[in-house]
Amino acid sequence: MSQETYNVLFICTGNSARSILAERLIERWGGGRFRGFSAGSHPRGEVHPLALEVLRRNNYSTEGLRSKDWAEFAQPDAPAMDFVFTVCDKARGELCPVWPGQPMTAHWGTADPATVEGDELTRLNAFRTALREIENRIKIFVALPFASLDRLRLQREIERIGTT
Repeated sequence: MSQETYNVLFICTGNSARSILAERLIERWGGGRFRGFSAGSHPRGEVHPLALEVLRRNNYSTEGLRSKDWAEFAQPDAPAMDFVFTVCDKARGELCPVWPGQPMTAHWGTADPATVEGDELTRLNAFRTALREIENRIKIFVALPFASLDRLRLQREIERIGTT
């Protein structure tokens, strides 16, 4: 994988929380080497308000974020993805589209903060927890020595990250 900038797509069923968080996280921690995208197999059509809130509270831009169908990224004119990560267990088990460019894939399952019930603080803390878990994985991912890893070793590394 010799290109300078990698395109990374994060998939979740609803594309309203975890994949949205990951889209912004990869762009910050990737230091310009990664472009983040997100989509869902059954998008909710709106970004969860607490996902936006936790991003704002951590100084991430929320501009341009939207819930979108993964079919957008399977189109011939879509950006070619280098990596596609599922971040929810439901999306992991679904039959995904064929992604142009044959990206490497892995599952980085994270509990769904949107399903947590309780008061505002309890629900906000669930989003904070998801943000930190995804952030930790992304930090490990962007620190990989891409230039010195062959495709098989890189695949093993991205799968391993999903278990941390």
